Amino acid sequence: MRTYHCIPLLIWTYMFHTVDTILLQEKPNSYLSSKKIVGLTKDDGKMLRRTKRGWMWNQFFLLEEYTGTDTQYVGKLHTDQDKGDGNLKYILTGDGAGSLFVIDENTGDIHAAKKLDREEKSLYILRAKAIDRKTGRQVEPESEFIIKIHDINDNEPKFTKDLYTASVPEMSGVGTSVIQVTATDADDVNYGNSAKVVYSILQGQPYFSVDPESGVKTALPDMSRENREQYQVVIQAKDMGGQMGGLSGTTTVNITLTDVNNNPPRFPQSTYQFNSPESVPLGTHLGRIKANDPDVGENAEMEYSIAEGDGADMFDVITDKDTQEGIITVKQNLDFENQMLYTLRVDASNTHPDPRFLHLGPFKDTAVVKISVEDIDEPPVFSKVSYLIEVDEDVKEGSIIGQVTAYDPDARNNLIKYSVDRHTDMDRIFGIHSENGSIFTLKALDRESSPWHNITVTATEINNPKQSSHIPVFIRILDINDHAPEFAMYYETFVCENAKPGQLIQTVSVMDKDDPPRGHKFYFEPVPEFTLNPNFTIVDNKDNTAGIMTRKDGYSRNKMSTYLLPILIFDNDYPIQSSTGTLTIRVCACDNQGNMQSCTAEALVLSAGLSTGALVAILLCVLILLILVVLFAALKRQRKKEPLIISKDDVRDNIVTYNDEGGGEEDTQAFDIGTLRNPEAREDSKLRRDVMPETIFQIRRTVPLWENIDVQDFIHRRLKENDADPSAPPYDSLATYAYEGNDSIADSLSSLESLTADCNQDYDYLSDWGPRFKKLADMYGGDDSDRD
Repeated sequence: MRTYHCIPLLIWTYMFHTVDTILLQEKPNSYLSSKKIVGLTKDDGKMLRRTKRGWMWNQFFLLEEYTGTDTQYVGKLHTDQDKGDGNLKYILTGDGAGSLFVIDENTGDIHAAKKLDREEKSLYILRAKAIDRKTGRQVEPESEFIIKIHDINDNEPKFTKDLYTASVPEMSGVGTSVIQVTATDADDVNYGNSAKVVYSILQGQPYFSVDPESGVKTALPDMSRENREQYQVVIQAKDMGGQMGGLSGTTTVNITLTDVNNNPPRFPQSTYQFNSPESVPLGTHLGRIKANDPDVGENAEMEYSIAEGDGADMFDVITDKDTQEGIITVKQNLDFENQMLYTLRVDASNTHPDPRFLHLGPFKDTAVVKISVEDIDEPPVFSKVSYLIEVDEDVKEGSIIGQVTAYDPDARNNLIKYSVDRHTDMDRIFGIHSENGSIFTLKALDRESSPWHNITVTATEINNPKQSSHIPVFIRILDINDHAPEFAMYYETFVCENAKPGQLIQTVSVMDKDDPPRGHKFYFEPVPEFTLNPNFTIVDNKDNTAGIMTRKDGYSRNKMSTYLLPILIFDNDYPIQSSTGTLTIRVCACDNQGNMQSCTAEALVLSAGLSTGALVAILLCVLILLILVVLFAALKRQRKKEPLIISKDDVRDNIVTYNDEGGGEEDTQAFDIGTLRNPEAREDSKLRRDVMPETIFQIRRTVPLWENIDVQDFIHRRLKENDADPSAPPYDSLATYAYEGNDSIADSLSSLESLTADCNQDYDYLSDWGPRFKKLADMYGGDDSDRD
C-alpha cells in the first residue's frame, strides 16, 4: 500500500477574514485506499493521518475579479505515486479547462489564466487524471472536483427603471403609498452584505419618504395641488447594508398631485352692471359673468342660477360648458316705461362636490347683477299678434269686413297711419282706411276660386315714418250656395236587347262646388216632361247617388238604338240650386250573362250565317290537323334503320379481345380459347343483313370437329370454307383470326416488332397469301412510282 500526500490550498477571504485551511471532503466515486493523507492544521501544525483515497482534493475556492499581474494560483494536484522524477503527467478537463484554468502537467499546479466574474458563473466542475508518460496508462482513476468563485462587492444596486412617474391625490394623509420602487444587486445574497440593499431619499424631503416594503410614501399632510403640483424625488439604493464603502444606485420619481374638489367657486367681484335696450328680442345675450375655481376638470365645473326675487321672471342665465361662464339672457319683453332697472342675484355652485370637504364651507358663491333698461323710439305695436277675419263671398264691394289697431308704446297719443302691403295683395282685392285701420273690399269675392286671402298690414308713425310694424291678416271667405249640382262625370251606358223590367243599368253620382256647413244633400227626379217615361225609371238611393232601372221587357236596336234620359238634380241648401243632366243609353246585343257583344245595327246581317263560336271551332280543327301532319313527317325522317347485327353471338363479325398478357406467342394457357376450340357453340351461319342477296343460297352446315383439334388446323379449315363460300362477307368486311405462330405464312401479325417507316418494308410477300390479300398486294406490292 502507498501513502498519498495532499498540499491543501490556502486562500484569502476578502475584507477582514482570516486564513483558513480548506477541509478535504470525500468523493463517493473516488478510489478507496488505506494510505495516509497528511493535512496541516491552523493550530499546531501536527501531522494528522487517516485512511483516504488516492486523490487529495475535492473543492477549491477562488476570488472573482482578480487584478494581479500574474496568474492567480488555484491549487495543486498531487498523488503519492509521483516520485518527482517527471514520469507522471497531470491532465485537466471540464469547464474552462485549457482556457480559464491551466495546469502544470509536471507539478499539478492549477492557475486561473483569466479574470473571473461570479455573476457570470459561480461554479466550475473539472476532472483530473494522472498518466504514466512511459506506459500511457492512468495511475489513478479520473476524479471530479469543483472550483467555487467567491463573491466580492463589485456590483452596485440597480433600479428596474431609470425614471418613474407616479401620482397621488392632494390632501392625502401622511403615509399614503405613492409608488413601489425596487433595486436589485447582482452580488451573492448568501455571502456577506454585498447584496443587502438599503433605500434612502436624496431629494424630495420633507414631502415624501421611502420604505423598503411599501415604497415611496407621503410625509406631509394636506399637500395642496393649487400651491405646488409637481415634485421630483431622487431615491438611492446602497448595498453593504448602507455602510461606508458600499456601492449605490439612484433613480428619479416624478410625482404629480392630482386634483380633488376642495375649493368652492368664487366671483372675482360682488356686483356686475349691464345695459339693455328695451326693444331687444327674446333670448338676447346681455353679458357674461364668471366665478373662479382653483380646481381643474370636473371639479371646476359649475352651474349658474338666478335666485328668486326681482327680475327672476324677466331674465334667465345659462351655463357655457366650455368656458364655465354664466350668460344673462332676456326672458320677457322689456319696457322702459314700465321698469327701468332690474337687480338679480346669481348663484354659482359646483356640480360635483366632494363630501369629504363639505366641512370647509358651502361650495357656491353669489353675485349681484344690475340691468338697466334703455329707452328707444319703438315702432307701433298691434293689439294682436295676428288677425283672422271671416266674410261671406257675396259681400258687396266697398263693405267693411274688419279692423286692426296699433299704438305707439312711447306716446300713446301719437298718430298712426295704416296701409296694405301690395306685395301680399297683388290683385288689389282689399283696402284699408289709413286713419282707423278698417279693412274693406275693393272687388267681388269668390270662395270657389280663392277660399283664403293672406295680406300684411303696416302701421307707421306719422311723426317718424321710419318706425313701422307689420302684422299678418288672414281673411277666410265663407261659402254661400251659388252653384248648382252636376254630374261628377260624363255618363254613357248601354241596355241589352234582352233586358228584363227592373234591371239596374247605371248608377250616377253628382258634385257641387259649394261647401255647405251641414254637408251636401242631393235629390234626383225625372224632368217633368219625362215623368211617365215608358222605357226607364230613376231611383234615388238617398246617398247622393241615383240608379237607372229598365221599365219594359226587351229593346230593339232596329227601332231605337240610343235613348237620351234627362235627370233633374237639386240640392238642399238655401237658396236651392238645381240642374239637369242627360244620360246617354245605347241598345246593344248581349250574351246570356249580360255582357255586351255588339251595339251596331250592321251586326244583325250575320245572324243567319255561322256564329263566331262555330268559326273559331273550325279554325282550331284545321290547326290541329296541320300540327299532326308536321309531327308525322318529322318522325318519319328521324326513323333509324335496323342495325345490321342484332345478335352479339355472330361469330363472323365479332372481335374477341383478351385484356391480359401471356408468356409469349406460343402461350395458350394465358386465356380461354374455348370459343375457337368449340365451333358447335357458334350459331348457325346467318345471311348478310346489309344487302339483299341476288340468289338465296342454301344454308351450309359446319362439319363438326373433334374437341382436341389443333387451333392452327381449325383456322385453316375455316379459311378454306370462307374462301369457297359464296355467301361469306365481301372483301371489305373484317375477318379476324386471332392466332400467331412460328409456322404462320404471315409470321406474326403483331405491330410490336414492325418497322416505323413503310419505305423500309417489302410487301411482295402479300401476293403469296392467296386471293384474300390480292387487293393489298396490288396496293403495296407494285413499284415505288405506283405507290407514290
